[in-house]
Amino acid sequence: MTKTAFITGATSGIGEATAKILAQNNYKIILCGRRKERLDILKKELSAYTDVHTLQFDVRDKEAVFTAIASLPEDFSTIDVLINNAGNAHGLDPIQNGNTDDWDAMIDINVKGLLYVSKAIIPQMKDRKSGHIINIGSTAAKEVYPNGNVYCATKHAVDALNQGMRIDLNPFGIRVGAIHPGMVETEFSAVRFKGDTEKAENVYKGFTPLQAEDIADIIHFVVSRPYHINIADLVVMSTAQASSTIVNKS
Repeated sequence: MTKTAFITGATSGIGEATAKILAQNNYKIILCGRRKERLDILKKELSAYTDVHTLQFDVRDKEAVFTAIASLPEDFSTIDVLINNAGNAHGLDPIQNGNTDDWDAMIDINVKGLLYVSKAIIPQMKDRKSGHIINIGSTAAKEVYPNGNVYCATKHAVDALNQGMRIDLNPFGIRVGAIHPGMVETEFSAVRFKGDTEKAENVYKGFTPLQAEDIADIIHFVVSRPYHINIADLVVMSTAQASSTIVNKS
């Protein structure tokens, strides 16, 4: 039976790469994101492999989240896999210089957005006693690095929520796990540095970082395990990276 995967932050990076690999492996795909043009382009591409539906909303907007998910047509209404991928880093300042708008954006997207989407989808999984939730965290969920303060705090929250979900949903047979990537060459740094492409490009110079496709391949592996297997917590870094601050650059 074809399964349906619901992917937030699907218009770029890990979300886009995951949508592609799952589509190519016979999953029906629900693409979620803020940028309609990108959603439309990706839908057209993936429709060559599978059935695709798009939902345009911002995970920070609670009402929009619940309205969008409630609007799903019958063919897409049963969600087997939820990939909570939407997330951002904004700024890289010491706590005393932090921008409160950046703090709000990270907390609203990385924590509250994940909660809103999960809250809207979990009930159907609970009723069926079946489902799989993948929360995309970060190595920042496992350690704190200089100037990472609030971003690290939000990813620590994702780590805690992942554990809490797994405990609370255990009686209903729902698989819950997190994947925590290290440095992945996506739009992540461009967003963090507010469009400063030189700074963003320097982050990935001198070593071979992870690519979005690497994480997507891992996500596909995780969701395709036999149902009695739940990969609960997985940290992934490139060979050159030993921690958030230790990277072997040539």
